[in-house]
Amino acid sequence: MKLVIAVIQDKDSNRLSNALVREGFRATKLASTGGFLRAGNTTFMIGIEDERVHEVLHVINSNCKVRDQLVTPVSPMGGSTDSYIPFPVEVQVGGAAVFVVPVERFEHF
Repeated sequence: MKLVIAVIQDKDSNRLSNALVREGFRATKLASTGGFLRAGNTTFMIGIEDERVHEVLHVINSNCKVRDQLVTPVSPMGGSTDSYIPFPVEVQVGGAAVFVVPVERFEHF
């Protein structure tokens, strides 16, 4: 048995949740916050048999898309802010950060 932990952008959350249910996968959905953009994320925890991990990964990959987003960097710490003019920078966000970890024991009460 494996535990699949998928951290995805909030914009993909409902689509992924519906796809997991449609494919018969049960998941626990947690609200989380990203460190880089400090934006809302959703973390899915999915317990799955070893032989079905590739199916779950396919569903995640099909429903979580990378997209470009303009971000204005925060002003530098220290120094003069008079000469600092922040310009938006385009970064890629979204997709999924997925961890697959072994489960030593699973109990359901």
